[in-house]
Amino acid sequence: MAEPADYPPFQLGKPRFEQTSFYGRFRHFLDIIDPRTLFVTESRLKEAVQLLEDYKHGTLPPGVTNKELWGAQKIKQAIIHPDTNETIFMPFRMSGYIPFGTPIVVGLLLPNQTIASTVFWQWLNQSHNACVNYANRNATKPSPTSKFIQGYLGAVISAVSIAVGLNVLVQRANKFTPATRLLIQRFVPFPAVASANICNVVLMRHTELEEGIDVLDNNGNIVGSSRIAAKHALLETALTRVVLPMPILVLPPIIMSILEKTSLLRSRPRMVLPVQSLVCLAAFGLALPLAISLFPQMSELRMPAAACWVSDREELCWRRRRFAL
Repeated sequence: MAEPADYPPFQLGKPRFEQTSFYGRFRHFLDIIDPRTLFVTESRLKEAVQLLEDYKHGTLPPGVTNKELWGAQKIKQAIIHPDTNETIFMPFRMSGYIPFGTPIVVGLLLPNQTIASTVFWQWLNQSHNACVNYANRNATKPSPTSKFIQGYLGAVISAVSIAVGLNVLVQRANKFTPATRLLIQRFVPFPAVASANICNVVLMRHTELEEGIDVLDNNGNIVGSSRIAAKHALLETALTRVVLPMPILVLPPIIMSILEKTSLLRSRPRMVLPVQSLVCLAAFGLALPLAISLFPQMSELRMPAAACWVSDREELCWRRRRFAL
């Protein structure tokens, strides 16, 4: 029986979809964030891990298909940290980011926020992000806990200060009508969250600008460290962190401002919150895979002849190398 076209020959540790195109990366990350993996039982997880071990050691039972192998790898990658081999706490898995993060987004976009509620939702959002980042961190190169705390505090302070500051400015703007003021306040979370994300990237990864990041050749061998590649990687990461909250925190206020004028919601005000929750869920579900698919995890740069990197305390010049984000 022929294998489905969506299931190419299995490669352990490799993505099922090609990563050179945006569409391939988009389908790959849809697999990564698939919330159905949250319901995988312990016995099913053990079966998936054992199947991959059998493949690794060449002892697969007869009749195992590529579809089954790709499915087993999807389950393992969604639940088990690749470096520590420990089970990731469910709310902090990538597959749990949308279902556990959507209530926070709904809270961020609630109308008529007080200063206390603004501080609470911004703090909760950055705390959730910090936990997800830490749970899915690269554990091959241990980073001091102080670096994570520094990034977390910087993100919380910037998000809270910008959100509170903008809310106060809007409330004091007497030239706006109450309806206009309410509409503007709904867009306040986006600049607050976007700036906090950039602050977090800078605080967490600023040392890479001085030390560089690993540069690989076409065979995947590390040939040195590049500060130019580090700058490029940080810019792409920061851009992704700005793009991610844009549809999540901008589209729902626009959509809700239209829906709230309909006779259905005007006559049934209790439906506003459930409808807003569904809108936020849809926006979150679309925005996350789109944002993280913008750039490949492994990028390639064409470098000028004078570009150099530091390796073993020597300056080495290069023309074209690959680097890991």
